[in-house]
Amino acid sequence: MSEELTVERQTLRDQAREALGDRNLIFVGLMGAGKSVIGRLVAQTLGIPFVDTDAEIESVSRMTIAELFSQYGETEFRALETRVVERLLKQGPRVVSTGGGAFINEATRAQIKQGGLSIWLNADLDTLWDRVSRRDHRPLLKTENPRQTLENLMIQRYPIYAEADLTVMSVNIRKELMANAVLEAITGLAQPGMIQSDPAQRGDTE
Repeated sequence: MSEELTVERQTLRDQAREALGDRNLIFVGLMGAGKSVIGRLVAQTLGIPFVDTDAEIESVSRMTIAELFSQYGETEFRALETRVVERLLKQGPRVVSTGGGAFINEATRAQIKQGGLSIWLNADLDTLWDRVSRRDHRPLLKTENPRQTLENLMIQRYPIYAEADLTVMSVNIRKELMANAVLEAITGLAQPGMIQSDPAQRGDTE
């Protein structure tokens, strides 16, 4: 990385960190959107802690997400998720990656809206399917036609994800560029309305 690009990235980091202040940055979106990968990188760049709510739920319950769904059902899982999210958002600033259904649950969505700045990683069906089909660990996709199930989830959930404070398109480019798009969205907070950032349209490809 050239000295000029390094300085530019440092400036963007500092501006984003100042704009975020003491608030939490909370990633929402469907499975496969990149919330954990991009969230972790953004946290490292900003120099603040990162936490994944699914990982935290598995830690406190000593069960996997799939096991929790199987044994207790989605309703009980969402109740646990709400309690975990509420606890995590009491401290800040930190970057928090949430499960795909967290923002859809009304109680959890209220906690997120009160607990910091929410950012939706929005991805199209082909991008999501390419990512989630590589591993067989998604409880909601254990259906006869998982791709159709994923599309149905998009139809149901995207209007609710759109309530997030910021939106960034999740596309198949280097994760560093995706993280930059998030930082740019944060620094745009001084502008009125929702900030939408699509790194692909800006030509930020490999």
